[in-house]
Amino acid sequence: MSSGNHSNKKCHALLPTAGTGSRLGGELPKQFQELAGKPMLFYALEAFLKSPRIQSIWIGVSPGFIDNPILKAVPSVDKDVHFLPTGGPTRQETVRNTLAAMLKAGIAEDDWILVHDAARPRITPTLIEKLINSVENSNAGGILAVPLADTLKQADLDSVVSGNIPHSERTIPREHLWLAQTPQMFGLKQLHDALENAIRLEADVTDEASAIELIGAKPLLIEGATRNFKVTHPADWELMQLLLSADTK
Repeated sequence: MSSGNHSNKKCHALLPTAGTGSRLGGELPKQFQELAGKPMLFYALEAFLKSPRIQSIWIGVSPGFIDNPILKAVPSVDKDVHFLPTGGPTRQETVRNTLAAMLKAGIAEDDWILVHDAARPRITPTLIEKLINSVENSNAGGILAVPLADTLKQADLDSVVSGNIPHSERTIPREHLWLAQTPQMFGLKQLHDALENAIRLEADVTDEASAIELIGAKPLLIEGATRNFKVTHPADWELMQLLLSADTK
């Protein structure tokens, strides 16, 4: 992506919500389960709605879920919110499909896209603005991330494979290690093409930055916050329920 007048580029949010949340359990996918009084997705959605730099919000949903009444309960807002049946079998396919729909809808190729996990409901407008302000003059994009604070251990492979209690094999230096968060912010066409490339190569990309890294770019690491953790397991859900309930008091 060429370096030009970055101030003319608009920012848009993309929330992939086609996952099943199988590790958490429940009848609904976790992003649509009620957490502290409302569907978990709505917390992230509201943060982007309150962010002055975000022009529109695009939500990739499984085709079979697109008519669910939950989606009709979105708060009335003055920003464009689009629910699209662009969900695919993997996260990267959902994001790629939604980006393709955005291009088709006329969003500029070099506009910024902020991809965010609906399972990170304590994202804030302040963190979103910090990412935008830090990344908008770069060419490689960037992500929110936090430096690893805990001592990192590598388990022995035999125990992991056999299902036994693992042994610590070695300690891994943490000085240069970061935990990736979202949003992750990249140019629309740049990210679409990087994901296309990753999917074609059948590469193991677990976030948008890894697809960008695969094409040789080096995204910026912008320090996020511990509060922006991801709900994956039941214990995460219970903690998030407590925190969100406290946030609203």
